[in-house]
Amino acid sequence: MFKNVFGSGFLVRTAHVILTWVITLILFLHDTELRKQEETGQLVQPVLFVLLVLVSVLLYFAVSLMDPGFILSDDQDLQFTLGVTEEQQDMIPHTTKSLRQRRCGHCLLQQPMRSKHCQTCQHCVRRYDHHCPWIENCVGERNHRWFVLYLAIQLLVLLWALHIAWTGLRYAPGWQLWLRSNGMLLTVGVLVALLSLIVLLLLGSHIYLVSLNTTTWEFMSRHRISYLKHCGADENPFDRGTFNNLWRFFCVWGTVVWEQVYFREGSDQV
Repeated sequence: MFKNVFGSGFLVRTAHVILTWVITLILFLHDTELRKQEETGQLVQPVLFVLLVLVSVLLYFAVSLMDPGFILSDDQDLQFTLGVTEEQQDMIPHTTKSLRQRRCGHCLLQQPMRSKHCQTCQHCVRRYDHHCPWIENCVGERNHRWFVLYLAIQLLVLLWALHIAWTGLRYAPGWQLWLRSNGMLLTVGVLVALLSLIVLLLLGSHIYLVSLNTTTWEFMSRHRISYLKHCGADENPFDRGTFNNLWRFFCVWGTVVWEQVYFREGSDQV
């Protein structure tokens, strides 16, 4: 399920697309390495660069419009998977690893483990990570891997654009003349460098959290989360080891019943 492209976040998405293609156009119009290759008929790198920019824009729209894992109805399958109904939980003695299924105070639906209600999207989201104002959408179970892939492609585009902008800077006698002749490319270079740093930090933090099988929300608020606040500072009940965490995140599709993982005995994998 995808959102309406003209719905919430339309202005943000439009601004992102316009900025992307304006920067690309500036890199082609100035005396950069890219333009020289285009003028001499060496089209491999210019075409690859444009294609990479196009892929980054398409991925941006995908993660922005994709259903991140909205919970639209009570998940009855969760009760059968656990073998415990909501009424039966009243009879379970409280332990540090007992689970009481919660109902969201906003949408009044049952919340599977690791889900959270997003005030902006007005929905509970499975394996909620965070709400990203850049894409004007939540990052959750269904679009998280695509979000990380988008960050990786976007970083590659930005670093390449930074290199292209650098090749277009020209020597001029005196600072005023140099700024006058290189001002536009310098502005683009500074903007791209800043965006590259932001995307690099985002990508690094997400890969780190994915390798631990934790989310941004869990990492920042574990002391307030019912199923984590009783765990030790270095204890993560969802951690299956770095390789398994990365493999399952990027290569295994489908909904995970996190209650089973949480309640597994010892180190048994589900």
